[in-house]
Amino acid sequence: MSKTNALIPYIEVENKIAVIRKLQVIADADVADLYGVETRRVNQAVRNNLDKFPKDYMFELTKSELQSLRSKILTTKVSVKSRSTTKVFTEKGLYMLATVLKSERATAVAFAIIETFAKVHGLKRELVELHKETKKKSKPKRCITSVRC
Repeated sequence: MSKTNALIPYIEVENKIAVIRKLQVIADADVADLYGVETRRVNQAVRNNLDKFPKDYMFELTKSELQSLRSKILTTKVSVKSRSTTKVFTEKGLYMLATVLKSERATAVAFAIIETFAKVHGLKRELVELHKETKKKSKPKRCITSVRC
């Protein structure tokens, strides 16, 4: 199996996920790192296919969001010195990007992204269920009679 065909560990993708505007996103530089291309190639692919990237697929960060991203994810490849505005991709945008950047590596990354977000969604469901169970157990008992409970 070639290096480009090897599956990307989901933890590599998971470590690049940040929450911005209540959305789970990955910055363009980190996406480029996953795909093994330069950030400008990712941004060029977006510019050449703007119709495939509506606002809920990809958006540009404000300066304060960029600072927040850099402080939350120390391993991010995002540079403050970049001349272009940093873009971030939502889960849907990452899937769309995989269709635009066609290569063996893009396919491997797409699999890793799918697996990672599936695990994240599964963990969310488990947390919601645990929260519901905890809430049920912590409810005070109600007495039906006037006798002390």
